[in-house]
Amino acid sequence: MRKYIIIFILGFFIWQPVYAEKKPGPNEWDFGRVKQGEVLKHDFILKNETSDILEINSVNSSCGCTVSKADKKSLLPQSSTAISVTFNTKGYLGNVKQFVYVNTDNADMAIIKFTIKAEIVKEG
Repeated sequence: MRKYIIIFILGFFIWQPVYAEKKPGPNEWDFGRVKQGEVLKHDFILKNETSDILEINSVNSSCGCTVSKADKKSLLPQSSTAISVTFNTKGYLGNVKQFVYVNTDNADMAIIKFTIKAEIVKEG
């Protein structure tokens, strides 16, 4: 009996990560369930973790419904800036995923991708 209890406990701790819910990373934001027509806003934080100045050349979105901008264009080492994203849900229904691309002068991270998600439901 003791052997089965030990096996059960070990099995529980070994298999638990398989059932864990996947949490979004620092470059992802899930707005959850929202009504169609809402304008959603989120600020991502971009930190320059290099030892050189990081220049942001441009910030682009995957569609015209998403507007994004960087508060600063030049980041000293270890400094950060907000990447502001606004998503207009008008005309969308269901699960939607949009992307924001930050283009930099650093060859190792020339393009940094941020992702926003939402489940859009009809108004009313």
